[in-house]
Amino acid sequence: MKLNICHLYPDLLDLYGDRGNILALAARCRWRGIEPLIQQASLGDDLDFRGMDILFLGGGSDREQGLLVRDLMRREEELRRAIEEGLVVLSICGGYQMLGEYYQMASGEKIQGLGILDVWTIAGAKRLIGNVVVEIDERVLSVDSDQSIGMRASASKLKTLVGFENHSGKTYLGEGVSPLGKVLFGNGNNGDDRAEGVRYRNVFGTYLHGPLLPKNPHFADLLLELAIQRRGPLTRLVELDDHMEELAHQAMVKRLLKQA
Repeated sequence: MKLNICHLYPDLLDLYGDRGNILALAARCRWRGIEPLIQQASLGDDLDFRGMDILFLGGGSDREQGLLVRDLMRREEELRRAIEEGLVVLSICGGYQMLGEYYQMASGEKIQGLGILDVWTIAGAKRLIGNVVVEIDERVLSVDSDQSIGMRASASKLKTLVGFENHSGKTYLGEGVSPLGKVLFGNGNNGDDRAEGVRYRNVFGTYLHGPLLPKNPHFADLLLELAIQRRGPLTRLVELDDHMEELAHQAMVKRLLKQA
């Protein structure tokens, strides 16, 4: 089996180790005998969203978002169609914001987003920086006919996400989407409502850098299972020995929650 994984704008959206998410997906594929086909695409490159299995957008600076949104807007209809058909998307920080309705800068100027996600972002007066622990919403890991064409990923002891945030934008969710979970430590989407991230169908947005997936192998496997299921009858992922990864994850959760 092969999986097509696209890293979009790797030259412009790669803050705080976000490239490691691609490395983690590729490694967890290879360890299972799945061949990862990694495509790197940037401004003006030809894209076949419907031929992708997983699309990844990392984080970048605010000044680049307008340029990247204009590039993606030319293919917005195709991307939207692929998402409605179940394309798995992981978007981090700036990539997350770009999929929303708009980003309002401190000056009041609005950078229009793609409008695929019912979220919007407003520049805050201070940066939200530091480690984050999120209690995952159970709906994120299970079937929901309105939100997903997927199913629960391989069993894991981990019910949290850990990562690192550094953003001034404060993102708010509309009624058409769900958060990834509740912030137990850190700020999350906006520092106000204790929500972090978003899920719409198989699209996941989050502010967690670090990179995210090596620190959260259960979340990486969720993305892989959703991508495999989209192709047809589900082939269950071979379970990996994530004992060391889980110990590291749990140690970070324990240390941070002691500070809460």
